[in-house]
Amino acid sequence: MKETAMNKVDTQMNDLTNGQQLSVEENAEERVKPLKRSLSRRSFLGKSLAVGAGTIGAGWLLTDRTPAYATGTLIQGDADILRFLSAAEILETDLWQQYNELGGIQDSEVPGGSGSKLYTKALSRLDADMDQYIHDNTEDEFTHFTFINAYLVSRGAQPVNLDQFRTLPSSQATGAQQIPRLTNLMQLTVDTSYWTKYRSRSGNPDLGDTFPPAVPGLLQGQFPAIPRSDDDLRPNKHIQAIANTAAFHFAFIEQGGTSLYPSLAQRVTDVEVLRVLLSIGPTETAHFQTWHDKAGNVIPLTDPTNGLVFPDLNSPPFGGEDFQTNLIMPEPCPFLNRTFPVCSIIRPTETNGAAMGALNALTADGLFRGQSQAFFAFLTQLAQAADAAQRGC
Repeated sequence: MKETAMNKVDTQMNDLTNGQQLSVEENAEERVKPLKRSLSRRSFLGKSLAVGAGTIGAGWLLTDRTPAYATGTLIQGDADILRFLSAAEILETDLWQQYNELGGIQDSEVPGGSGSKLYTKALSRLDADMDQYIHDNTEDEFTHFTFINAYLVSRGAQPVNLDQFRTLPSSQATGAQQIPRLTNLMQLTVDTSYWTKYRSRSGNPDLGDTFPPAVPGLLQGQFPAIPRSDDDLRPNKHIQAIANTAAFHFAFIEQGGTSLYPSLAQRVTDVEVLRVLLSIGPTETAHFQTWHDKAGNVIPLTDPTNGLVFPDLNSPPFGGEDFQTNLIMPEPCPFLNRTFPVCSIIRPTETNGAAMGALNALTADGLFRGQSQAFFAFLTQLAQAADAAQRGC
């Protein structure tokens, strides 16, 4: 999209909200250009994608809305839930854009970056299509936050803008844009207990159960999931360990969204808002299952620079149903009450404290290391408001 067209979109937003502006991430217009690669999963969409996330959100949704779309002001609780989800999607977009700049496909659909050959090669050892999957996950997150923000505006609510908190440094590795970030992928403490949680037939976090991590070492330090500089590209086992960390982190991020949407959907009142959550949430689940599968391909090794161990999850003392790498579909587990038969489900889906739980998990992950107190205060306020929402209130 040309700059003049983007300005027109912004003008539409301003007119509709008396000065409230939809946050469009830097260079977001790049992802609205027509698809050029014949192998893209979205090639079948043709011209429908070419109009782009920004135009869909601000132009089509607001000016050409049909009777199939709701009108009127959102109740406060529904707006609060959508605002928290918008913030979560902006944060996801920020981290996925960093992954794509160095390890994904760089094209007109996803802005920025020029790629790191050795990092991309290390990722490809886990799956030959890793760069495509990273690219598509990144694009999806862009569309999620731009849609939710546009929808908020269409219903008379204020969208979310986190631009003031873009203060964290970029990777210095060749291929990364040198722009301020919201998230930090260079000092992660990744919780891999989702691995055993989804393989357990007897435990459910909603019933108070806890689960051991698949890779204990990732909880015992601060590790990069992208090269911090070109110095991280050698030795080979070190850059592979960084790619391994990324693979487990991909699934960690997306399992959070997998739970967050159904958890907050239980608090929504407006039927169309419920439709929005039930339509976006399953894409997070699709992401999670993809990354859950790829994490099973990580190469067992010990990083020679820091001692981080990636074990063979199919061999003792691991192995068995709790760790078997080809078990990527949720095993049946107790649900609602242990007196019921076990059921294959997303977990957790407890609604109480769901937003704050998600924020706390991301914080413990190290994703916000270096952020300001104002950043944490703002996100906490959004999460608490979302958790306070009640159906019909």
